[in-house]
Amino acid sequence: MIIAERPFNVNGLSYTIRSAAARDAEQLSGLRVQIDGETENLDREPGEAFMDAPGFVKLIEADSDSPGNLFLVAVVQDRIVGYSRCEGNSLKRFSHKVEFGVGVLKDFWGHSIGKNLLKTSIDWADSVGMVKMTLTVLETNEKAVQLYEKLGFEVEGVLRKDKLLSDGIYYGTLVMGRLNE
Repeated sequence: MIIAERPFNVNGLSYTIRSAAARDAEQLSGLRVQIDGETENLDREPGEAFMDAPGFVKLIEADSDSPGNLFLVAVVQDRIVGYSRCEGNSLKRFSHKVEFGVGVLKDFWGHSIGKNLLKTSIDWADSVGMVKMTLTVLETNEKAVQLYEKLGFEVEGVLRKDKLLSDGIYYGTLVMGRLNE
């Protein structure tokens, strides 16, 4: 699905959030690798599950055409600095919910980009009648957990010893959900 562009100005940074377009594919391919290397809070190591520009074009086009998917980018002066996706499910028994994921360049943390990507996604999900939004988050990512709880998400479960990080320790993943009530 495609939504209208939204402008933001937070802590002196002006940016827009808009639906991803095919022209964004090259930037997104490099951006995802960079973001994956900046934090262990995400699932991939840098370069894992690499998606090239043509792969992003296909994903963007599919998401744009799907009423149950939403692919957003955060843009600062023509540079994509973050993205999020809501991925729905075509199976009838799961068509009422979407899964949310997000990534923002570390240099742009502190400007509510992730928060505004999520809020924009929540607004969209509510407007199209999604009953539930889910996400997963590393148990030690306390700032993210607090944000998600503030925006109506609740912990629904814990996947114990779910991720092995560079310190050699296994960490749990929180499964969180938000109901549109």
